[in-house]
Amino acid sequence: MHQEDESHHIVWMKTALCLAQKALEQQEVPVGCLIVNKDRIIGTGGNEVNRTKNATRHAEIIAIEEVRDLCRRECLVERDVFSTSILYVTVEPCAMCAGALRQMGLPLVVYGCDNDRFGGCGSVIDVASNPALTDSLGPCFDTIKGIFSNEAVDLLKNFYKGENPNAPNSKRKLKVVEGQESNHK
Repeated sequence: MHQEDESHHIVWMKTALCLAQKALEQQEVPVGCLIVNKDRIIGTGGNEVNRTKNATRHAEIIAIEEVRDLCRRECLVERDVFSTSILYVTVEPCAMCAGALRQMGLPLVVYGCDNDRFGGCGSVIDVASNPALTDSLGPCFDTIKGIFSNEAVDLLKNFYKGENPNAPNSKRKLKVVEGQESNHK
């Protein structure tokens, strides 16, 4: 990667971090995403899983939907737009999102930190560039990782240190009051 390429990606990743911060403020997992085509943001997204109670409302999916809406409004060919765009996201796309990105034909995904639990770009499974996966999934895409990784991790830590009010009771953190023992061991 050329130095000027990295500085160009930094500008867009700063915007993705702002979108992640906005998601955090809305009590969502802080992931921010944008799709850029010819130096123009054409789609943005932040997680909406908690608000909608729909596990598929990841930042990448929302950004993809915005681009598809733009293509319909402006009579653009989706495949042409996606194939010349770059997706920027604060956290490595999960396997579901990586599959969707292949379906859309995006050639490059730039992300901040690895997703050690659900990563679809190599951390857990390589949906992004595994040629053994069926051709019907779509073309493989390249990734650049690690831009603002620490900042992305810090946002995730801020979210997970609090209690998720939308988590099922079995998944909620148990708070132990000093001097009292928890009934759960």
